[in-house]
Amino acid sequence: MRGGLTGRTIVASGLLALLVGAAFAVLLISIIDLRDAGLRAARSEEVLVLANGLERQIVDVETGERGFVISGQESFLEPWSAAQAAFPGQAAMLQQLVSDNPEQVARAQRIARDGMSYIRDYSIPLVDEARRDPASVRTASAIEEGKQRLDAIRIEFTAFVATEQGLADSRRSRADADANRAIIAAAGGLAGSLLLIIVFAGYLSRAIVQPVRRAAAYARRLAGGDLGARLPDHGAAEIGVLQRSFNYMAGSLQNSREELAASRARIVAAADHARRRIERDLHDGLQQRLVSLVLDLRAAEASVPPESTELKERLAEVARQLTGATDELRELSRGIHPAILSEGGLSPALKALARRSGVPVELDVDVPTRLPEQAEVAAYYVVSEALTNAAKHAHASVVEVKVSVGDGSLRLTVTDDGVGGAIPKPGSGIVGLTDRIQALGGTISISSPLGEGTELQVELPLDGS
Repeated sequence: MRGGLTGRTIVASGLLALLVGAAFAVLLISIIDLRDAGLRAARSEEVLVLANGLERQIVDVETGERGFVISGQESFLEPWSAAQAAFPGQAAMLQQLVSDNPEQVARAQRIARDGMSYIRDYSIPLVDEARRDPASVRTASAIEEGKQRLDAIRIEFTAFVATEQGLADSRRSRADADANRAIIAAAGGLAGSLLLIIVFAGYLSRAIVQPVRRAAAYARRLAGGDLGARLPDHGAAEIGVLQRSFNYMAGSLQNSREELAASRARIVAAADHARRRIERDLHDGLQQRLVSLVLDLRAAEASVPPESTELKERLAEVARQLTGATDELRELSRGIHPAILSEGGLSPALKALARRSGVPVELDVDVPTRLPEQAEVAAYYVVSEALTNAAKHAHASVVEVKVSVGDGSLRLTVTDDGVGGAIPKPGSGIVGLTDRIQALGGTISISSPLGEGTELQVELPLDGS
C-alpha cells in the first residue's frame, strides 16, 4: 500500500465506514418497516375496536326498539336515542381508518348505509308507530323485516372484522420479521466492526501509538529543560516526519532560548518604564494641576463675603471633592509605579508597603545598596501582591517579609499564618508575578498547605537584571 499512514488510515476507515454504514442502513430500513408495520397493526386494532363498538350501537338500537315495542316504556328509548346519535360519527370514522384498503372501505360504506337505513327506514318509523298503535308493530311481518335487516348488517360486520383480523395478523407477522432482520443486521454489523476495529487498533498501536509514546517521553524531557533531547528518526511515513520535526523543533528551541529570555526581560523593562512614565506624568502633571485648583478654590472661598454663605459652602464642597480626587489619583499613581521605589530604593518602598498593609508586617530587609531597577520593581510587586492576598484571602494575623542579597542573587521570602490553600489560577496576580520573575531569569515557588499558612519564595539573579 502506498500513501503512508494517511492512505492506510483512509482505507481502513473507509472499510469500517462502509461496513458500519451498510449495517446501519439495513437496521434503519428495518426499523422504519417495523415502525410502519407497528402503526398498521395498531390501526387494525383500533379498527376492530371501532367496528365492535359500531356493531354494539346497532344492537343498542335493536334492543331499545324491541323493549319499547314489547313494554311501551320510554326508558328503553334512552340507549336507542344515544346509539342513533353516535352511529353516523363512528361510521364515518371507521371509513376514514380503512381509507387505504378499497375492499374494507366498500364494506364500511355498506355498513354505514345499511345501518343508517335500518335506523331511518325501519327503527324510527317502528317506534313512532308503536307510540300510535302498539298492537300494529307486533306483527310477524314487522318483526321479520327487522330481523332480515339486522342479519344483513351482521353479515357485513362479520366479513369486515374477519378481513381486518387477517390484516392485523399479517401485519404483526411482518413486524416480527422486520424486528428479526434488524437484530441480525445490528449483530452482524457489530461483530464485523469489532473485528475490523481490533485489527486496525493493533496496527495503529505498532505503527503509531508506540512511536508517539516515545515522542511524548522525549517531549517531557524537552519540557523539563533538556533541550538536547533528540528522537531517532527512522520511523515510517508520517511518524518519520514527526520525529524529524520534533528534532528540528528541539534544535530551534535550543537556539532561541537565550533570545527569548532576553526578549522577555526587554518586555518587562519596557512595561516598568511605561509605568514609571505614567506615574511621573500623573504626579507632575494632573496631580499638580489638581492641587493648584484646590488652592485656587480655597483662596476663592476665603475671598467670599461672609454674608454669601451658600456660595462659600459650595466652594468648600467643590474643594473637598477635588481634594478627594487628588488623593485617589495619588493612590492610583502609587499602584502604577511607586515613586518612593525610584527615589529611595527597595527598603524604604517595602517599609511604606508595610505601613499601609491591612495585616501587621514583620519586615527584615538586608539590602545595603541600591539594586538593579528591574530587580527592585519585581521584589516590590511580589511583596505587594503577597500582602494583598494575606489580607483579602488568607485572613492572616501577621506576615513576615525577609529580603537579603548574597552570591549575586536577591532572595525574598514572604510567610503568613493564614488559612493556606492558595492555588495560582490563570489571570491571578501570582501568575503575573511568576511571568515577571521568570522573564528576569529567577525562580518563584509557593507552599500553601490548608490550615498552615502560605510561604512564597523568590530568588532573582542580579547580574542579568
